[in-house]
Amino acid sequence: MDIYILTRKLQKECSHAKDMEKTYGTALARKLRQRLMEIKAADTLEDISHLPPARCHELTGRNGVYSVDLQHPYRLLFIPSSEPVPLRADGGVDRSGVTEIEVIAIEDTHDRKNPRKGRI
Repeated sequence: MDIYILTRKLQKECSHAKDMEKTYGTALARKLRQRLMEIKAADTLEDISHLPPARCHELTGRNGVYSVDLQHPYRLLFIPSSEPVPLRADGGVDRSGVTEIEVIAIEDTHDRKNPRKGRI
């Protein structure tokens, strides 16, 4: 699967091991590299497990935003970037047709008071 990154800063943090470890720490950087390799190796979004450890799922309250677990409480957030986004008959995203994603953030999605507060 093809992976795009929303911002230059996030691109640098996700592409260079030194920057990744400096920003996220050793353990989280290791998990981030692992998840990015899993996504890259997958043919479609359907191939990424919805079961632990990756737990790929659409976030509640954030239409069209998906996440995979990193190191608790942080998650890698992304959106399908296939144009047009493939849809099922019921209007939901057809994961088997998504071959490109765009990483939009790495954050703590559990902080309900301020979802961006937990952003790394």
